[in-house]
Amino acid sequence: MKRATKLALGVSFVALSIAAGVFAFLPPQDADARGFAAYNNGDYEGAHRFWRAAAQWGDARAQANLALLYRDGRGVQQNLAEAARWFARAAEQGIAPAQVNLAAMYVSGQGVPRNDEEAAKWLRLAADKGDAYAQYDLGFLYRAGRLKARDASEAARWYALAAAEGDVAAQFNLGNLYLAGQGVAQSDGEAVKWFRLAAEQGLADAQNNLSFMYLAGRGVEQSNAEAARWYRAAAEQGHSQAQYNLGNMYLDGKGVAQDQAEAVKWWRLAAAQGYTDAQYNLGAAYENGFGVAKEITEAVTWYRLAAEHGNPLAQFSLAVKGADGNGVPRDYVEAYKWFALAAAGFGEGQAAMRDAAIKSRDTVALQMTLAEIGEAQRRAKIWKPR
Repeated sequence: MKRATKLALGVSFVALSIAAGVFAFLPPQDADARGFAAYNNGDYEGAHRFWRAAAQWGDARAQANLALLYRDGRGVQQNLAEAARWFARAAEQGIAPAQVNLAAMYVSGQGVPRNDEEAAKWLRLAADKGDAYAQYDLGFLYRAGRLKARDASEAARWYALAAAEGDVAAQFNLGNLYLAGQGVAQSDGEAVKWFRLAAEQGLADAQNNLSFMYLAGRGVEQSNAEAARWYRAAAEQGHSQAQYNLGNMYLDGKGVAQDQAEAVKWWRLAAAQGYTDAQYNLGAAYENGFGVAKEITEAVTWYRLAAEHGNPLAQFSLAVKGADGNGVPRDYVEAYKWFALAAAGFGEGQAAMRDAAIKSRDTVALQMTLAEIGEAQRRAKIWKPR
């Protein structure tokens, strides 16, 4: 049964898609103040009327708030081009949230042509003022290579500034940079430090990564109990990889009392979210009857789900069932197809499984006509994961 623990190393472009809220202060002009009062009372049309008047007088904060109304379609018909125009007016006057929101529009191409370099220009202005959203987003653009050159050191610099201000996504991504040694000297200890800060703020990805560090004893004293604790924290938030990993901890009795039924519970939650390793493990549980009653047809159902998503272990298991007629009608063409796909899918460190898949494919071929082999090969060639 596959029990590999993985790291969630992706970055999430969160801040650029999150609206900066309406500014929580009263601007000097009376019209602007009345607009803010109207907004708080849910009178968005009134807010639009007052803020537009103040914005036309040149009040930067009213311009930024007016842009939010146009962007979100509150009190006025949504108009992204008009939103961008007013964000730009406010951004030019130095309003940092307007600079961040204008950058977001350039990144997404909403209301303005997509232009990452222009987005970076506005983000730098806000980032230099200490805006954590801007610092995070600028770090993302550098790390993702969205600017003229990928620059991990610049990504690390901006992530570090945002992380120091408590930005949870920046803390997580800075931890990943330290873990990989990208833009900074590799340091498991620093990775743990930043993962922990983000994990304590409730970020499930960071909790999952912190669990891995405890499990592997990287940058911290090895502790199965701590690994299980943080996996649970992430799993209870619906993190599918953590659910899968927590299930494995229960299967092996690492950091928790061994409990096959509890393992199946967490695999099922992850499997329902499409996590293929969990789907495979759930299939194995039903096939072997641990944690659940043995039920081969249910095992095949889960093997098939994982196989259709490209899991080679599930493809191999499904092929075995098809060749034997166990849980499904015997079908050598489908069995050959799945053995072939499994053989192609096994990676480095899985040479034994790859060889087993090839040998099983060739054994099945002895029971087939040349036409059937050709059809199986055709199916394997055109197959695509769902």
